[in-house]
Amino acid sequence: MNELDPSIKSLFIIAIVILLVFVGFIIMVVLVYNKRQLIQHQENQIKEAEFQNQLLQKELERQKAIQLERERISQDMHDDLGAGISAIKLQAEFLTYKISNEAYKEDIEAIIATSEDMNLAMREILWSLNSKNDTIGNFIDYTSTYVERFLDKTPIQTLLLSEIIEEHTNLAVTARRNLFLVVKEAVHNVYKHSQAKTIQVHFKQVGTEFTIQIIDDGIGITKANKTGNGLTNMALRMENIKGKFEIVPSVKGTYIEIKYRLTTT
Repeated sequence: MNELDPSIKSLFIIAIVILLVFVGFIIMVVLVYNKRQLIQHQENQIKEAEFQNQLLQKELERQKAIQLERERISQDMHDDLGAGISAIKLQAEFLTYKISNEAYKEDIEAIIATSEDMNLAMREILWSLNSKNDTIGNFIDYTSTYVERFLDKTPIQTLLLSEIIEEHTNLAVTARRNLFLVVKEAVHNVYKHSQAKTIQVHFKQVGTEFTIQIIDDGIGITKANKTGNGLTNMALRMENIKGKFEIVPSVKGTYIEIKYRLTTT
């Protein structure tokens, strides 16, 4: 086989070199492009992280402002409204000693009773406004104390049970207030309508599900009052916080179960 002409061989070598240079150039362009894309992607991630951080910072500032406003309203109510209610009660009690007319005394006693109810209602509002109370543990303590005090002078025996995994789990103010009012209404219904001898309030937490069971051994709920006694209102309160309200079938008495899905932070 004859050897290639030297000029052809030189052209062939030059062509290979040019091809290698071209390939090398393409590879370099691809590497540079990929590097720029990577840098651009990292810059976009940094910008997105900064943007999310700014949003988080604004949300934290907003939450802090709300918390400060709640504390201000709470303090103002305690100082002004609380003092005013206490003053009305004291003045009414003083009048009972000065007035001999029994008819007037009854009216004054009604004013005293109303002021006491207003004072209790104000304390409930102050409790719900205080951000330091936004935990399951505090909710259970406050609710349990209320139930015990409310039924203390009645013949109804109270049993309070708690199976809570983490008492410091956050419970938002809206949920906390609605849950309390549902329990309060249920306990009032037991006192007024059930003829029960015992009531059991059971707090349970399974994962992110918070459950409260109110069980009594009374006469139960009849068909006539199944939509009364505040049951509709309790169901609406749970619906407002995306919870569940259920009257569980029971052989004796009334078994109410409310469930609320806790938000994880």
